Amino acid sequence: MELREIRTFLQVAHSNSFSRAAEELGYSQAAVTIQIRSLEQELETRLFDRIGKQTVLTHNGQVFYEYAAAILKEVDCARAAVSGGKELTGRLCIGTIESICAAIFPELLEAYHKAYPKVSVSIILNTPDVLLERLGRNSIDLVYLLDRRICDPRWKKVMEEPEEIVFVSAASHPAARALSLSLDEILTHPFILTEKDASYRFALDQYLAAAGKSLKPFLEIGNTEFIVNLVRSGMGLSFLPEYTVRKELEAQTLCALRVRDFQMHAWKQILYHKDKWVTREMAAFLELANVFPDQVPPVESPQA
Repeated sequence: MELREIRTFLQVAHSNSFSRAAEELGYSQAAVTIQIRSLEQELETRLFDRIGKQTVLTHNGQVFYEYAAAILKEVDCARAAVSGGKELTGRLCIGTIESICAAIFPELLEAYHKAYPKVSVSIILNTPDVLLERLGRNSIDLVYLLDRRICDPRWKKVMEEPEEIVFVSAASHPAARALSLSLDEILTHPFILTEKDASYRFALDQYLAAAGKSLKPFLEIGNTEFIVNLVRSGMGLSFLPEYTVRKELEAQTLCALRVRDFQMHAWKQILYHKDKWVTREMAAFLELANVFPDQVPPVESPQA
């Protein structure tokens, strides 16, 4: 039994597909099939049922999965223990949403690159549902998102912070002069909003629908920085996470509007797969994000 066969087995189990596992691992589909067949012959049992396009673990496959995940955890732990004093040179793949990437990641990744310049970082932007699906296929190391509270036994959650979502206008906009506004008064103004698949936009649409109201923006776009610039120029109002406009609110170029009897929160969350060993590259990122998971290998202190 070889480690590469165990890794391939786990990837097929995560992907529920021989072809997707081959793509993620950089193998041919035939190579994946050969490795799984070799593992099944050695274990003298069938690990997967293949019915049409569906690939699912058999009962014995589910039993073996727990042991296989534990084996790789121990191997990764041993590797981290003996390489603890070495400079970080690995890879880190993070999935996130556009607003976090635009507002939070520039400063965070600048600090990460300064401390660990030889780590290769890749960022995947998509909706929370797609990012979590990719997390389940082990094609992403960490997911940093803004969404409803996610409670799923597959994921290890290492950060959960509430974030207020606010209506904003230019400081010079007439709406900014009001001490408070009703929701109906807010909705009379033109709006620039992010696309409907953004979690906080979806939550707003649901809230309004439940109240028998609706909001039709004159512009929808997935670029948060572009929205902030248009709102700052006075073209309309928007509905955004507070962290995306914090600098503008402090500089008083934008104003957070007070809306009577209305408040909405989402949660910033960082998650990784429960079966994934926290690499030193992952641990270094989590430390810079002020998150300290239980499963942390040794990491050199960031350079001054």
